[in-house]
Amino acid sequence: METIKNYFFMDLSVMLGRSMRHIFRSMDTIITVTITPIAMMLLFVYVFGGAIQTGTANYVNYLLPGILLIAIASGIAYTAYRLFMDMQRGILERFHSMPIARSTVLWGHVLTSLVSNAISVVIIILVALIMGFRSSAGVLSCLAVAGILTLFTLALTWIAVIAGLSAKSVDGAGAFSYPIIFLPFISSAFVPTGTMPSAVRAFAENQPVTSIVNAMRALLSDQPVGNDIWIAAVWCIGIMLVAYFFAMRVYKKRV
Repeated sequence: METIKNYFFMDLSVMLGRSMRHIFRSMDTIITVTITPIAMMLLFVYVFGGAIQTGTANYVNYLLPGILLIAIASGIAYTAYRLFMDMQRGILERFHSMPIARSTVLWGHVLTSLVSNAISVVIIILVALIMGFRSSAGVLSCLAVAGILTLFTLALTWIAVIAGLSAKSVDGAGAFSYPIIFLPFISSAFVPTGTMPSAVRAFAENQPVTSIVNAMRALLSDQPVGNDIWIAAVWCIGIMLVAYFFAMRVYKKRV
């Protein structure tokens, strides 16, 4: 058993290294993922921020959690794209002809998504600090925020794996991310849900992004989190497990 585990982690490190080299040789993917959320943050803070009533003195503090989720939702589209290209070029079949753990091929893409999205998140936070973002969160609260972002990234990345394995074209591989990117706009990410019409408000308050944003916002401002953090965790873990199950089924069927 120990030998099997050792081989698994050795294979995983090779697959992760391969995917990370693709990222660092093409940094435009990270740049593309960060530019749009940063532009949105600038637009909402300096153009629309004065007209939006959120009950907070610093709108960038209110806005940042939603911007981070949009950045992650944009970033996972590249995972689907890279996986689709591996499928089209027959790379996965070549890997399967080698004595390696087959699941490491997917996990290499998934962990690369975690790393690349973490880089994008750090860049956006640095820009937010320049714009006036300030947090009174302690170490544990910051770790909790990092944990929520990690779970959210994993959940969306496994959805991206399904798209990358199932898509018939390059455009189709990335198209699934558009509805996910749009979700934060119908949530508490930009404005309080209480300002929305009743039907829209009902949807906004019962979709995963609102609980995730509310939990992150409370943690970053050192306020009581309530049940939002548990609801956010259940949403992320539930989506991740379901997406992982279907991703593995598609993987075994297609390859």
